[in-house]
Amino acid sequence: MIVLLLFALHLPLFPAYGIRSIPEPDTAFGRVLDIINHLVLPVFTLAILYLANYSRIARASMLDVLGADYIRTARTKGMSEFVVIFKHALKNAALPVVTLAGLQLGQVFSGAVLVETVFSLPGVGPLLYESIVRRDYPVILGVLFGAAVTTIVANIITDLVYSRMDPRIQSIT
Repeated sequence: MIVLLLFALHLPLFPAYGIRSIPEPDTAFGRVLDIINHLVLPVFTLAILYLANYSRIARASMLDVLGADYIRTARTKGMSEFVVIFKHALKNAALPVVTLAGLQLGQVFSGAVLVETVFSLPGVGPLLYESIVRRDYPVILGVLFGAAVTTIVANIITDLVYSRMDPRIQSIT
């Protein structure tokens, strides 16, 4: 709500609600830019919640990896700092971030429901809200089932990505 008040009402940089402007732009490129302009605040609202957590985990993981013996060995062999950081350290430091991102997809989905409702975006959020108000239990169960399937698929994809990034981990396939 603070983002909405600040950037849409007090500093009218972005639209406050909806997915398109009325009237719509004439060109296809103009319509795409209009939709992107409408999605800036909702995406920022979803991203800012997780940005601090991801950056904290990434920093701690990177500091831990940079103190490892194999990084010291790579530097001793004369590898450039760019190669040491991007080829050796970053790949291993990204593993906790990938795990956290995969596990938090369910939270992102529930946050998107709230953000869609606040910003008046068409999607699952307003559908779920209206279904709860009308006590439409089959629709509520369908949305919750979709969220559960999305979370399960995200966890499977996270396991596959994790095993691809770290060959020591056995894949489920």
